[in-house]
Amino acid sequence: MPRAERAFRTQAIILKRRDFGEADRLLTVFTPERGKLDVIAKGARKPTSHKTGHVELFTRADMLVHKGRELDIVAQAEMLAPYLALREDLARGAYASYAAELVDRFAAQGDEDYQSVFALLDSTLDRLCSDSEPRLVMRYFEVHLLDLVGFRPELTECVVSREDIQAEDQFFSYGLGGVVTPGYAHEGVATVPITMMALKLLRHIQRSPYSQVKALQIPAPVHHEVERIVLGYITYLLERRLQSVDFIRRVRQF
Repeated sequence: MPRAERAFRTQAIILKRRDFGEADRLLTVFTPERGKLDVIAKGARKPTSHKTGHVELFTRADMLVHKGRELDIVAQAEMLAPYLALREDLARGAYASYAAELVDRFAAQGDEDYQSVFALLDSTLDRLCSDSEPRLVMRYFEVHLLDLVGFRPELTECVVSREDIQAEDQFFSYGLGGVVTPGYAHEGVATVPITMMALKLLRHIQRSPYSQVKALQIPAPVHHEVERIVLGYITYLLERRLQSVDFIRRVRQF
């Protein structure tokens, strides 16, 4: 009978952190091979702790984790990517909170093999630090995250009739997960309108590398519309409102 694993080393992105006890931190981290984990960083709140500064929110760290009875324990932590702008800029930090919350909601506890999602989140945090249009960074993240977790929206054919989409304004069904042509939008299917401009942008984001998406100049109304459609779909899938969305909206009012 194989011996139970007592420790493992992994890269981890810190999604959430809370004070725990008098000097510890409880971390929710996301790893490429073990998915989402709750771990304790003992003494991390002490100024003299070697972990202080290496377990900051939204950073990527290399961790040595010891298996515990109830919670695993971070024995060592070394920061690999600090992503300082996410803690220095309120707006960028708000978007990082949103990305982290999405991964937290879609990733199951203790699941394995999230390497593609981990790479997408890591590159998104990096882009949020430097790109001039964080909204486009987030739309790319949303669309590709949905693809990776099995909820890819259908954007090229009607989800009711399976007919190819024509170059005209359409409708989107959250329940059916894709575009509905005008002829079927009132056949007992709950839909919201989507303009052809917004649909073209979503298609481009879905099929293109970020280097091509980054070069786009998007009118503000199209940005708002795509955000509304994608967020509506995500909210439907998760069956709950996301706390970070309200935070983003409050930041935008400043």
